[in-house]
Amino acid sequence: MENRALEIIPDTIVTMAAQKLNEVKALLAPYLQTLTAGERKKLLKMSNQSFGFVTKAVQYCQQNPQFIPGYIEFDKLNNDYGVMAAIRPLFETCTQLQSDLDDTAMRAGSDAFSQCLLYYYNVEMAAGKGEQVATPIMEDLTERFFGVI
Repeated sequence: MENRALEIIPDTIVTMAAQKLNEVKALLAPYLQTLTAGERKKLLKMSNQSFGFVTKAVQYCQQNPQFIPGYIEFDKLNNDYGVMAAIRPLFETCTQLQSDLDDTAMRAGSDAFSQCLLYYYNVEMAAGKGEQVATPIMEDLTERFFGVI
């Protein structure tokens, strides 16, 4: 098994990144919404394709207001569209960052876990051969990872 030996992120970089993320979160907090799982399930989901549809429909509403149904308040529609258009680039950047963090964590975690499993199997063989120092290590690791291995 190849260990890809990723570069360690310095603590100062991790601290600075966490501070900046917290700053962004605090900056946007007054404008963000929190939904329950039930609310999320009920709402329409806007994809890239549907964003294009909404963009064009809002433009047509502005140009041809005679077709806007009486129960639609265009100012609220335009406000909702403006919010979505404003946060879209932030959302895309955060989505990419989350994906990159997830990929890095998965690679590092997989490498560490696979190397530790090799160590565990070696300790297990040594314990099976009666090496006294190996037995408590094997028992501790077996207890901690029972069901994972």
